[in-house]
Amino acid sequence: MPTDPNQPPQYTRYRAGRRLLPHREEDLQTPRLAPGSSPRSPRRADGRTGAAVDGRGDRAGTRWRRWAKPKRIVLTLLALVAFWLLLSLVLFLLSSQFERTAPPSNVAAVLDPAGFPLTSANNILVLGSDRRQKDSKEPGAETSGPGRSDTIMLIRTGGGHAARLSIPRDTVIEIPGHGLQKINAAHEYGGPAESISVIKNWLDIPINHMVEVNFENFPQLIDAMGGVNYTGGCIVSKLDGGSADGGFTLRLPSGTHHIDGKQALALARTRENLCAPNESDIQREEHQQALFNDMKDRLLSPSSFLRLPLIAWNAPPAIISDMSGPELLGMFAALAVAGTPPTRVLKPTGQTTLPSGEEGLTISEAARRADVARFEAG
Repeated sequence: MPTDPNQPPQYTRYRAGRRLLPHREEDLQTPRLAPGSSPRSPRRADGRTGAAVDGRGDRAGTRWRRWAKPKRIVLTLLALVAFWLLLSLVLFLLSSQFERTAPPSNVAAVLDPAGFPLTSANNILVLGSDRRQKDSKEPGAETSGPGRSDTIMLIRTGGGHAARLSIPRDTVIEIPGHGLQKINAAHEYGGPAESISVIKNWLDIPINHMVEVNFENFPQLIDAMGGVNYTGGCIVSKLDGGSADGGFTLRLPSGTHHIDGKQALALARTRENLCAPNESDIQREEHQQALFNDMKDRLLSPSSFLRLPLIAWNAPPAIISDMSGPELLGMFAALAVAGTPPTRVLKPTGQTTLPSGEEGLTISEAARRADVARFEAG
C-alpha cells in the first residue's frame, strides 16, 4: 500500500535486552580492536608518535644513552689492562721457571727461614760478581770461578718494612780459614753461600734470601726497559780492556744521561774510574745505587706499561736467586709498596793494611751495631 507523501515517516523502535553483567570501565575507555590489528600509538606533545612518557623517564633515557658508549669504552680499556697484566704475570712465571739460573745447592743450607716476602719481613742479600766473560781482555779480570762480589747490599722488605744497607766491598773482616780479608773475597772463596754465612755472622742478623745479578743477561733487561737514566759525576771506564782491545769503553760527562744495556753494564762493573782516579769505594757504591734506583723508578713509571710483558720475560734471567717465581713477585711487590728508602752505607771508621799489601777499610763494632739496628728497625 502506497504511503502518503504528506505523512511523516514512521520508525520502529527496538529495545535491547538487559545485560546480565554491568558495563566495565575499560570497555568505555578502550576501543575494541579487530583481530590482527594493532593499536595506534598516541601522538605525543611534540607531534611524534610513540609511547607517552613523563619528563623524568625521558631524561633518564637520554642520560643512559649519553653514558652507555663511554661506559663500554671504559670497560673495554679495563679489560685490555687486565689482559696485559695477566700476560705479563704469566710470562714472568714461565721465565722464572725455565730461564732463570738457580744458585748453587749449598745456598739453601745457610739461609734462614722466613714468611712470604710481601707480607713478612725478609732480609735479602744482593750480590754482584766481578767475574768477566771468558773472552775478556781486561787485565787482571776474573774469567773463571765465582769471582769477588762487586756489589754487597742488604734489603729489608715485606710486612711494611723498607730499609737498605750497603757494605763497602773493601771492608776488612775475618773470613774463617783465610784470616783477615776484604769482605768481597768471601764470594771468591766459596760463592754466594760463603758470602751469606760470613755476612750474617759478622752483622749478627738473619739472611732469608739471596739475589745475585747475572751480568750476562743484565743488558737485555735494561734494553727491555727502554734504557735508564743515570745522574752523577763524570765516569770514564774500560770494560774488558776497553774498545781498543775488543771490550767496551764508557764515557759519561757529569749530569744526566739516558744509557742502554751495555752502558749500564759498564757502569755497574766500573772498578776504576779514569775520570776520578782517587774515587773511593764509597763513591763507586753511590754510582751503582743511582743506577739501581733509576731502574726501579723506570719499572714503576707509566711509560714502562707497554713494555711490561717484555720486561717480565727478561727480568728473571738477569738474576740468580733461591726464590721461586711467586716469591720474586712478592719481593718486587713489597719493594713497590714500600717505596724507595735511602740506602745507608756501612760507614768505615778507619783503614788497615792487609798482609798482601792491599789497603782495606775497617768498621768499629759500635758503628756496625748502630747501622744494623737502624736497618732492622726500617
